[in-house]
Amino acid sequence: MAFSRLPGDVISRIFSLTTPRDACRVSSVSTAFRSIADSDQVWLQFLPPDHCDGVVLPPILPKKSLYLHLCDHPIPVGGNRNMSLSLDKKSGKKCFMLGARDLTIAWGDDRNYWEWIATAESRFNEVAQLQYVWWFHIIGRIETSMLSSGTNYAAYLVFRFEGHQEGFDWPVESHVGIGGEELDEGRSVTLDPREGEPRAVRERAHGWMEIELGEFRNENGDDGTLVCSLREVVSYKSGLVVEGIELRPQEMH
Repeated sequence: MAFSRLPGDVISRIFSLTTPRDACRVSSVSTAFRSIADSDQVWLQFLPPDHCDGVVLPPILPKKSLYLHLCDHPIPVGGNRNMSLSLDKKSGKKCFMLGARDLTIAWGDDRNYWEWIATAESRFNEVAQLQYVWWFHIIGRIETSMLSSGTNYAAYLVFRFEGHQEGFDWPVESHVGIGGEELDEGRSVTLDPREGEPRAVRERAHGWMEIELGEFRNENGDDGTLVCSLREVVSYKSGLVVEGIELRPQEMH
């Protein structure tokens, strides 16, 4: 039987089992299937469940418009305004960002070492600005049940520099693992490499930068707590501003 002769609800079910990118392609190249490919029945399958894990989706219709909105406009997770959710535009996989207030920062409550400031360039109410410290240690935690299953993720520190910066041309150790278990052997990352040295830092909007801390595979979401950490306790450091740690589907090359 020709595909076009299938009932509309069967075709929409088939489209919903593909990806958002595939549904957009069908909509753009086939006028016959455009209304089905753009239907709420299809795009509802690409959205996270409303009220799941404290996520309340904004009342935007149609569902395709809501999906595209969530790709470009992160929303708070529950009442926690220090964590946000967005969607990867190509795959629909969930992306989370843990704001600085949601991180464990060594000496973060002592204003002699860290200061909490408000800035219009951040999606969160406050960011953490380092005054100076010798013991540099930042930890982010999230339950794997909140992440998309069957997905390769990467964790990124989102940061920038302000004022006098020192000590970040020296490598710091990063690890990504479940609880106390490291999923990789860790890596050394340099936030402000010297001229001529390899540069893994990438620029983001509004003057922020990011650097990958590690990768992990989320199978079924039942592994427990994912821990992302960054640590260096030898050299004097200053001038860093931390917006948070972002977890998003790993880019495939």
